[in-house]
Amino acid sequence: MNMKLLSILCVLVIAFSCKKSEETSAITTTTTNDSLLVKAADISKIKYTDYILDSKTEDFTINWKAYNQLTEVISKIKAADLSFFNNNAKEVKELISNLKLNIPENVNSPSILARISALETKILKLESLTNLSTTSKTELLNNIQDVLVAYSNLNLQMNKKVENDHIIIEKP
Repeated sequence: MNMKLLSILCVLVIAFSCKKSEETSAITTTTTNDSLLVKAADISKIKYTDYILDSKTEDFTINWKAYNQLTEVISKIKAADLSFFNNNAKEVKELISNLKLNIPENVNSPSILARISALETKILKLESLTNLSTTSKTELLNNIQDVLVAYSNLNLQMNKKVENDHIIIEKP
């Protein structure tokens, strides 16, 4: 009698636990899909100081193809288009290496190389988080903010470099 009661109890426990796991997996799937929907309105709410290139600096970066491609990627990020990062690790790394290798002489300095390295770190992190299915919306927005801030700091540093190069200091 005890054996029958024990076996019936085990069957009931297994039956009820199976139903609960199916329900939780359905809930998890829907929340994951909703959490990755980053919209342009979400990105526009990000607070940071957006520095643009000065006209003198733009003259030096016109022929810098990697920087122009980076500017296009940043404008797509601002429009909530992260398609550049989806399973595209080779092109992301190629963009970063071209950015480092082909720096125009007028904006080439250790401080700018440091800003490019910081931007590289943020872009690679965003690329890896974009391709993960477990990334939350807030985590993705925080990393988008990091990339935008790093890009803005690169622009600021290039503006400072060009401005300092054009200052003429007369010695008495």
